[in-house]
Amino acid sequence: MKETNFRNYICWGVTALSVIALSITFAFFLSRFQAVKGTVKIIVGILMPVIYGAVLAYLLLPVYNKSRDITVRLLSSRWKNRNGVKSISRAAGTMASLIFLFVIVVGLFWMIIPQIYTSVMGLQESLGENMNDLALWLQKMLEDNPSVERAVIPIYDRLTGQLQNWMTSDLVPNMSMLIGSLSSGLLSVVLVLKNILIGVIVMVYLLNIKGTLSAQGKKIIYSIFPIKTANQAIDEIRFVHRVFGGFITGKILDSLIIGIMCFFLLNAMNMPYTLLVSVIVGVTNVIPFFGPFIGAIPSAFLILLVSPIKCLYFLIFILLLQQFDGNILGPKILGQSTGLPSFWVLFSILLFGGLFGFVGMIIAVPTFAVFYSVVSRLVNRSLSKKDLSLKTVDYYDLERIDENKKLYETRGAHE
Repeated sequence: MKETNFRNYICWGVTALSVIALSITFAFFLSRFQAVKGTVKIIVGILMPVIYGAVLAYLLLPVYNKSRDITVRLLSSRWKNRNGVKSISRAAGTMASLIFLFVIVVGLFWMIIPQIYTSVMGLQESLGENMNDLALWLQKMLEDNPSVERAVIPIYDRLTGQLQNWMTSDLVPNMSMLIGSLSSGLLSVVLVLKNILIGVIVMVYLLNIKGTLSAQGKKIIYSIFPIKTANQAIDEIRFVHRVFGGFITGKILDSLIIGIMCFFLLNAMNMPYTLLVSVIVGVTNVIPFFGPFIGAIPSAFLILLVSPIKCLYFLIFILLLQQFDGNILGPKILGQSTGLPSFWVLFSILLFGGLFGFVGMIIAVPTFAVFYSVVSRLVNRSLSKKDLSLKTVDYYDLERIDENKKLYETRGAHE
């Protein structure tokens, strides 16, 4: 009896010390947030090649697994050397992943980059003429409303004057500074390419040792936690993989389809800058909820400079395209990969976007979906132990639960 009490006291003491230590750590983190953020930024910058490699390996994992499994099936019936089959299948998976990555990158540079460059140069050359046409269109539209015209046209003239003044007084005299900025930008591009090249090498290593890393991770978890807790932890990790893998790969495929559809449909509508606009729409569509709006605003402005009426048609087209994506294509591809209610989708994007920027907006939904699922299961587990209902509908208009009979009393029962 005394030994049991002693163990309980020890457990309570360790728990109390852990809570105090975590509270102190959290308080230190809040008081030194900027310093911690700067340190994390430095560490992330150093490990950026590993991060690139991990992201590429995660995205190419389906290609690697499929190629490896096909090779194993083809060789197993003809070759009895299991180690040889295993080595060749890994090599085939690695080659298939590298070829797939090479085709995607070369295809983007060969097909899209020149067209985007042509579109941007054409926009630059016709910018002045398009702005004059837009001014004439505004005057024509507002000629029946002189008061509105007197209010709008001076603002437009002032904005165009400021743009021209910036180009003549600021841009040209500061060309040397601009050249220096371009040089530093070029250096940054070289550093990014270096990180990506090292990242590809890291990707190859990660794809081939993922089984070993997984086994080592399980070994560590089972060595630290009790078996029941370790099993639950591994199940949670598998759930995280399912949510992230399903959402991110599905969202990339969905955005690719939307970008291709946008390109062909805009071509059929004879819209300007079709490829540039399609790339913008496709890339920003990766961001849930806000993506369509983020991509539509600059695209609509580009088309507005050429033809205001086409800009209106484009906005209507984007609205219809996003309705198709949100109600038909997206659910078909993504299914119930997150199971997150719409409000929490919006909340997570605002939170993670504010903390981590563009990358945060992409990973917000699957990350918060994991957190939401874990909290839901913990709540349901606690309710089950108390023999209470797990259905949310039973708690609508609930005033209290009888402690002895576990009866649910609503406000209507007292009115």
